Amino acid sequence: MKLLLTSGGVTNPSIRSALLDLLDKPIEECHALAIPTAQWGHPACGPASAQRFVSAGAGSPHMSGLGWASVGVLELTALPSIGQERWVPWVRDADVLLVDGGDASYLAHWIRESGLGKILPSLTETVWVGVSAGSMVMAPRIGKDFVHWPPAPDDRTLGVVDFAIFPHLYAFPTNTMADAERWAEELGTPAYAIDEQTAIAVVDGSVDVISEGTWRRFGQRCGR
Repeated sequence: MKLLLTSGGVTNPSIRSALLDLLDKPIEECHALAIPTAQWGHPACGPASAQRFVSAGAGSPHMSGLGWASVGVLELTALPSIGQERWVPWVRDADVLLVDGGDASYLAHWIRESGLGKILPSLTETVWVGVSAGSMVMAPRIGKDFVHWPPAPDDRTLGVVDFAIFPHLYAFPTNTMADAERWAEELGTPAYAIDEQTAIAVVDGSVDVISEGTWRRFGQRCGR
């Protein structure tokens, strides 16, 4: 699987160019599935924000509103009740999975519970575009400050990549560089702090930072 891990989505020409490189064909020819699941685990999210994400509504043009050939909705909480023979072909037929923010612990739970996690390694040509928690979920851990789902046993997530992500740098009063430094020190693992104009592309273990904004790497990690 090819990863484009963002804080705010495809927000500038540089990130869009990176997305096109991963897709290897025009956006207008690609079929997307939007995954809003993480929203249900976060107290700041709800039906209105989920609707904006899946329909590219006001304030949310940077994922489902990019001009895809089609955009469907894949709700992970529904998948265990309908059987893999139905939903696995939907996933395999998609060029890109658009994974929204919310609570990364909740999202990680449902990626595992739904069975999606088991087929991710086989999706070698599929592009995963995450925003916020949709990016953080690929890390081994997210840090206790980002766990908002009460049943979460700890801050561990999927561990698809070997670094953590601190999103929304400077977007909120509690997301300053000083906050990111404290978070990274507590984690003690390689990590990136990224703002809304930054993304991290990961292909076959190669990590590239794409940015028209501000970012910082913590700890020892290959990448640029």
